[in-house]
Amino acid sequence: MKLSVVILNYNVRYFLELCLKSVQKAIENIEAEIIVVDNNSEDDSCNMVKALFPDVILIENHQNFGFSKGNNIGVSKAKGDYICILNPDTVVTEDLFEKFIELYKSKSNLGIAGCKLINGRGEFLPESKRNVPFVKAALKKFLGNSNEYYAVHLNENQTGNVDVLVGAFMFLNKQVFIDVGGFDEDYFMYGEDIDLSYKVLKAGYNNYYLGSSTIIHYKGESTLRDKLYVKRFYGAMQIFYKKHFKKNIAFNMLVWLGIKLVYLLKKQAIKSEKSIERYFLISNTKNVELQKLLKKELVLMLDLKDIIPKNTEIILDANGLSYKRIVDLMEKTSKNKKVTYKILPNNSNFIVGSDDAITRGEIINF
Repeated sequence: MKLSVVILNYNVRYFLELCLKSVQKAIENIEAEIIVVDNNSEDDSCNMVKALFPDVILIENHQNFGFSKGNNIGVSKAKGDYICILNPDTVVTEDLFEKFIELYKSKSNLGIAGCKLINGRGEFLPESKRNVPFVKAALKKFLGNSNEYYAVHLNENQTGNVDVLVGAFMFLNKQVFIDVGGFDEDYFMYGEDIDLSYKVLKAGYNNYYLGSSTIIHYKGESTLRDKLYVKRFYGAMQIFYKKHFKKNIAFNMLVWLGIKLVYLLKKQAIKSEKSIERYFLISNTKNVELQKLLKKELVLMLDLKDIIPKNTEIILDANGLSYKRIVDLMEKTSKNKKVTYKILPNNSNFIVGSDDAITRGEIINF
């Protein structure tokens, strides 16, 4: 088998359904399997997978093992030559996996490959490509200068070697993953992608960023950006430094300050109430049920206008649009800060989207 797509899920049933539908489209011409590992979700994620995706391999854990162990369990069942670690709150394009398989054929000594990630508003996520977070870079980032933390030697659309790739999407040869020991299970959540990227670099491979390929990552769906997030994130960085570098008093002070102060600084960043004045449905057909539910005019369009009014929500219909087209449209209009998006997955009766990383995304059933 050529490819195994491993998706670790925890309580994001609707985002998972959207993700799986996009992945199904992307593997239509590839000998591939999809493995969903569920970390004891309390929603009906597992029932949904069984009902709608009978060909998906579902592993139901009876406790939350965290990111590292959950993904390691999935990879242990994988039969593909290549594996893709994929978050459940992502949307991939139809040509994505074929591009990465071709990339591996064209390059030698390739370790982990990653792509461009955009958020639910179409904006580029700089964590798509990072440097090894040495203490100096981590301290500067904490103080507001992230140039040494992120891999700014490449712009978001360029392609080339980088040190660290994000765990929301990691594509690599399964044997490389096994040879470096997979994800370190000392990490429960956060830091494991940095650790794996660094282990692959130390093993002599090159990690690579492919800026010509883009996916959506609804950042923060699996975990809210709260005080627990801050504690886990800085705790993970402590593990990373302890394993790979000398004990550093400066970074330990940063960890303490981060846990004490970062949440206080961010607590004002509360999701504001949206004031949607109009909805645009980008589709090839009307949707009467959705029109009734929204209780506002739903303008049917075949494509986006160059100028979009403020306070507009754009609903992208995957029954008539490819997922690649949906991603392209979101990127095209991402500079309009007063525009938000939702996606209507193919053969589904809900729309879903997320406007920020602080609070949960929004799901509307109809």
